[in-house]
Amino acid sequence: MSADQGARPAGGERREAPIAGNRKSGPAADKKGTIAGERAPDVVIDVRGLNKHFGANHVVRDLALSVRRGEIFGFLGPNGSGKTTTIRMLCGLLTPDSGEGTCLGYDIRTDSYEIKRRAGYMTQRFSFWEDLTIRENLQFVARMYGMADRNAKVEASLDRLGLTARGNQLAGTLSGGWKQRLALAACLLHEPLLLLLDEPTAGVDPEARREFWEELHAFAATGITVLVSTHYMDEAERCHKLAYILNGRLLAQGTVEEVIAKQALVGWSVEGPDLPSLAQELRSVPSVEQIAAFGGQLHVVGRDADRMTAELAPFRANPRYKWEPVQPGLEDVFIHLMRTAKDESDADRK
Repeated sequence: MSADQGARPAGGERREAPIAGNRKSGPAADKKGTIAGERAPDVVIDVRGLNKHFGANHVVRDLALSVRRGEIFGFLGPNGSGKTTTIRMLCGLLTPDSGEGTCLGYDIRTDSYEIKRRAGYMTQRFSFWEDLTIRENLQFVARMYGMADRNAKVEASLDRLGLTARGNQLAGTLSGGWKQRLALAACLLHEPLLLLLDEPTAGVDPEARREFWEELHAFAATGITVLVSTHYMDEAERCHKLAYILNGRLLAQGTVEEVIAKQALVGWSVEGPDLPSLAQELRSVPSVEQIAAFGGQLHVVGRDADRMTAELAPFRANPRYKWEPVQPGLEDVFIHLMRTAKDESDADRK
């Protein structure tokens, strides 16, 4: 679709929308309620013992996170693991049932207003007005923040994210990748110190995902902190640090290298004929935890190196197959963590 398709003239400004937050907050706030020249603390997110229930469902359990300024921090976990609930507690949209901590130096329980003014939150679902143009959406957001010189800042935001040519296009006619750019532009409009992005690249093509991540690294280089949830392992590997959450519990946290090394998994790759039959045989080996096909290879992963070496010896002696040791990856680690947590949960029920 061209930049002009689905577009309509901006037609002048609409009726003024109510401003979301006119309160002043100390010397960093100008007369329009925006933040000027403020620097985030060295530790941007520092929370401990966070818990959240929805009825009988214990969604987040004793969660602790620490994220430093300028980091891209990946937040991983399956659907329903508590990622979105945690993000909403961090930005002041939900109050934790218990626990404590700060976000951007403000108490997450008592200073939610200050956090909201300094953080940009990109929701999992596109949440802007589809019957407004890109430019009109951004102008509305600018008014909600009570921004001075909002027209100039909207135009600068359009230019920064390559949206100028599509500025008069209706948001509802945009593809997934362009909707993502609009949402990111809206998050950045008030110059936040922290970006909280909830699965921002779900359903977006690989090229758009790569461009999005290049932009995130450029923002981080300027000191903006990014916490981003994702299901994609290639995206997780682009993060400076990451955390893995399952059933509301934090199972791992650190750099990619630290998370992989801590689990101490052992891996082998095997090539040869009739790999599906070999995989079926290997599933009966007690020390083998995972078997996955990668093209013309099988990856075999376990945790007990000595036991695996002994139990795989008869298979490795077969000249029809070529075995090579390999380094387990992030995906192997997360599957291991999921299965270990499930086994522990099953044992607790007995």
